[in-house]
Amino acid sequence: MASAVKDLPVVGRNGVVITRRPKTSGKGYRTYEVHQRERVGESTEKIKPAQLASDDYRRDPYPLLEILRENYPCFRDWSGNSYWITQYNDVTSLFADEANFETRSKLWYYELEGFGRDLRAELPVLEAQAQRIDAFAESVAEEVVGSFANTGAADLATQFAARYPLELLNKVLDLPDALVGDFATLYWRMQRGTSWDPALQSSGQQALNDMVALLEPLVAERRQNPAEDLISAMVTLDLEGGPAGAADVVTTLLEGDHETLHGSLANLFFLLLANPEEFAKARSERRLLKLAYLETLRHSTPVLSAQRFARHEVERFGRLLPEGALMICSAAAANRDPRVFKDPDRFIVDRKDLCQREPRGMYRADGLASGITFGLGKPSKHPAIPEDRPRSLYAITRDTAVTASEVLLRELDNLQLAPGADPYLTALRVGEMHTCWKLPVTFANKS
Repeated sequence: MASAVKDLPVVGRNGVVITRRPKTSGKGYRTYEVHQRERVGESTEKIKPAQLASDDYRRDPYPLLEILRENYPCFRDWSGNSYWITQYNDVTSLFADEANFETRSKLWYYELEGFGRDLRAELPVLEAQAQRIDAFAESVAEEVVGSFANTGAADLATQFAARYPLELLNKVLDLPDALVGDFATLYWRMQRGTSWDPALQSSGQQALNDMVALLEPLVAERRQNPAEDLISAMVTLDLEGGPAGAADVVTTLLEGDHETLHGSLANLFFLLLANPEEFAKARSERRLLKLAYLETLRHSTPVLSAQRFARHEVERFGRLLPEGALMICSAAAANRDPRVFKDPDRFIVDRKDLCQREPRGMYRADGLASGITFGLGKPSKHPAIPEDRPRSLYAITRDTAVTASEVLLRELDNLQLAPGADPYLTALRVGEMHTCWKLPVTFANKS
């Protein structure tokens, strides 16, 4: 007689246990339940699993991640039902291993996998996205910076880093002014809804439905009168399952990255303002400003980790991992691995051990490692300047961040922290974007 299949605890996207029904194996492998009942006889007295979901970790994860990386590079988190991978070579190899591990969609965390289609990989969508971003990156930055350039003081975290990506997205989608406010609110809520927090999950799911309702008339209008915007590119695709609808547009927006540009801009200027000598280097020429952005992604990446799941039972890192095993790949820990980067806790704009070209394969180019940026997906397999498609999202985001930063430095003189300011990096919830949320500055308007 077959035994009943019981619901088992499985970690949600950001480290808190939820309940899912396990898959049974048809190949005789041991089930996840059996692995959960096995307690490996090892001591982890230097760290306790609860610390990885604590306020200390939310505010500053690096001390705890250093303990993991240097003592338990494949840490079995029994309370979180997961494995933490923290050394650079392990993290990058696991993230690139599609034969044995997979990344699950944001809709999977919502348990809405049939909600809509993710169209990000369609070539016309990639082309429209790249063309619109390149067309509006500088003008949107000028508009955003111009809104506070004459005030002598601003909060770069809220008025620049947070606002700029949303304003640029509005241009990419060509949203009517009447929809901009509601769109921004719903977009933020649906992205945060993949969190472990039940209240955020409920709010996010409602935001998904509300966003579909908000965009349905616009989708219908763009289908009849397509233009060069991203929505038009999606709704005019010739798809096997029929034309794209509002749910497909919303799904594509949901699955896209919303953290890297926002978080890296805030973290970049946080680090520059805290390191005047490095700031002087970065503002001297565009090449060094680009290197400052790349070093920011390494030193203070806004997307701390990515979750991968074992496709089947597999042996890695000296452990036998069950089918469905949750692997938390820590970019924050790997990016400060002293085996790869010299003085990894220092922010150095012209660092010599960081690749200056777009990373390939396992986040390397020219024999050098680069900062892991999970929000942008795996490094592109295409040439840096491909002939038959737009350049990668990694390259587009890098160029956009540098352009926006150039505009800011061009328009503002004597940029410095406001008197008494004490900015810091943190996350709103464990597992969410780690960035600077308040960055008050003073300046003079060059014009």
